[in-house]
Amino acid sequence: MIGTITNCATIVIGSFIGSRLKQGLKKESEAAIMQAMGLAALALGVSNIAQNMVKSSAPVLFIVSMAFGGFIGEKLALEERFQRLVAGISKGNDLAQGLTTAILLFCVGTLSIVGPIESALNHNHTYLLSNAMLDGITSIVLASSFGFGIACSAVILFCWQGAIYFLAAFLAPLIIPELLTEISIIGSILIMGTGLSILGVIKVKMMNLLPALLVPVIFYGIKGLFGL
Repeated sequence: MIGTITNCATIVIGSFIGSRLKQGLKKESEAAIMQAMGLAALALGVSNIAQNMVKSSAPVLFIVSMAFGGFIGEKLALEERFQRLVAGISKGNDLAQGLTTAILLFCVGTLSIVGPIESALNHNHTYLLSNAMLDGITSIVLASSFGFGIACSAVILFCWQGAIYFLAAFLAPLIIPELLTEISIIGSILIMGTGLSILGVIKVKMMNLLPALLVPVIFYGIKGLFGL
C-alpha cells in the first residue's frame, strides 16, 4: 500500500502548507494550478489508453462498457444523489463544506479507484503516485481557504483506497489478464474525462460513468461460466 500511504501523506503535507497561506490563494493562481492538474490527468489517461488498447482481446468491449455503464449510472442518478448527499452534510458549516469537497475530489476520482486495483494486482503504483501529486496540490488550495482540517480527508481516503486494495488482492486469483486490460482501458478513459472536466472543456458526470468498470467483470464472468 505504498501508493495509498504516499497519497494520504501528500494530503496532510498539502493541508499544512495551505493552512499557512492565511489569505488564501488568488483566483488566478487557483485557476492556473487546476489547469495544470487537468492537463496532467489528461496526459496520463491518453498515455495509458495507448498502452493498453493494443493488448485488448475485445477491441469494442470498452465502447459497450462506456455506453451501458453510462446508461445505468444515469438511470440511477449516481452523480445527483452524491451531490445531494454532499450538500446535506456541508450545509451551514465552512469546514464541513471543505471536507466534503475534499472527499469528493480525493475519493471519487478514477485514479483513487483504478490506482489501488493496479497496485494490488500489478504492483504498479503509477496511478496512485500521480494521484498523490494531484491531491497534494489540491489540498493546498482547499486548506488555504478552509484550514488544516482538510487533512482529515486523508483518513477517509486511506479507508477507501485500502478497502479497494484488499478487495482486489483477495479477488486476484479470479482476475485474468484480459479483464485487467479492459478495466485499465476504461479507467484510463475516465481519467481522461476527469482531466477534460477540470480544464472546463466538457462537463463529465464521472459518478454516472463508474458502472462502466463493472461491465468487463460481468462479460468475462459469463464467458468463463459458459466456457466461451
